[in-house]
Amino acid sequence: MRHLWNFVPTAWILNVATFGRVGFYGKMPGTNGSFVGLIGYTLFFHGLAPLAYLLWCVISAYCACGICTQAEILLQRKDPSCIILDEVVAMPFCFLGLQAAMQRYPVWWFMLGGFLLFRLLDIVKPFGIKKLQQLPGGLGIVVDDVVAALVTCVCLHILILLLP
Repeated sequence: MRHLWNFVPTAWILNVATFGRVGFYGKMPGTNGSFVGLIGYTLFFHGLAPLAYLLWCVISAYCACGICTQAEILLQRKDPSCIILDEVVAMPFCFLGLQAAMQRYPVWWFMLGGFLLFRLLDIVKPFGIKKLQQLPGGLGIVVDDVVAALVTCVCLHILILLLP
């Protein structure tokens, strides 16, 4: 997969991986990336049909793996914190299958709950999520965040079952 991204200009790779320098801003770049991902979810994913939603999640995660691999090589550091594309593409995974519930209950509950729970899981990395970071290159950068997002999604689904 790395070879495919070798042909993309360095500046483009670094700008996408750090989301136009947002990854260099402040002390919590992962939180910045998650916030950008939440905005991206709202603008591009929320209204999609379920199959299109899932397809775009998978395509974006696949592309992020390649871009993050190349960015890691260019920056010459393992999983640098300035790479936030992983959080950006992971956020839509938090809300898989929740669109119907978001029509019944206030959307902001899901957005705020999903954001906070994802950040907690991304920082703490329980349930073996931390081991996923050991995967090589961009795969290790992206997969741990996607799994944290999927755990967040499961928790949100359980919460719906508990609501009246």
